[in-house]
Amino acid sequence: MAKILDRQRVIALRQKGKTYSEIRLQLGIAKSTLSNWLRNYPLTDDQLSNLQTNKDRLKFLAREKTSITKRLKHQMRLHNCYNDQKLKLLPLNKKELFLAGLFLYWGEGAKTHKGQISISNTDPSVLKFSLLWMIKALEIPKEKITVLLHLYSDMDIDITCEYWSQALNISRSQFAKPYIKMSSRTEIDYKGFGQGTCMLRVSNTLLREKILMSMQVMADYSNKYILEI
Repeated sequence: MAKILDRQRVIALRQKGKTYSEIRLQLGIAKSTLSNWLRNYPLTDDQLSNLQTNKDRLKFLAREKTSITKRLKHQMRLHNCYNDQKLKLLPLNKKELFLAGLFLYWGEGAKTHKGQISISNTDPSVLKFSLLWMIKALEIPKEKITVLLHLYSDMDIDITCEYWSQALNISRSQFAKPYIKMSSRTEIDYKGFGQGTCMLRVSNTLLREKILMSMQVMADYSNKYILEI
């Protein structure tokens, strides 16, 4: 709870135009923590202009400009890296798509539900890729896939269902009754994507066995390789 309050204070000060250095001096928060919490809260042009007109804050302005320059360089480096990887990785053929989804399922998918294939996550991008994998690699008809949401007691069920319906382009008729947790979202730290946990599931015993045995093949392959090196 203390971290949540600290984060709220940091964001409030940032929205008032405070620099990293000013916030750090006032609250004693580490610079690395501020960088993580404020990555999506850059100072506006007006706020930077206000800094320039305040002589007492000029020393902070130089540090802020340095931070902005570093951030822009970092963004450009990521942009170039993204384009390089896009050329190297795409398009995926069916085997490559199957393997990518297989390793995702190995980490995020359910392994104990008999006859059922299911993947849960809070990240819409992960669920979109999972849906692509199910439809294109596993050849599961889209209309056979069910969506189950795990939500907190203080969340609007209808709005959240509509969000996931649009994000995944899946009809609300394919949504099971949401599971509502007794706790509220405000009681946890600001993690996840704010729309609960979404599960994609389908009943298919043969496909489930194919996935589990494919994972075992990869496990045996890595075990053999480790023993040989």
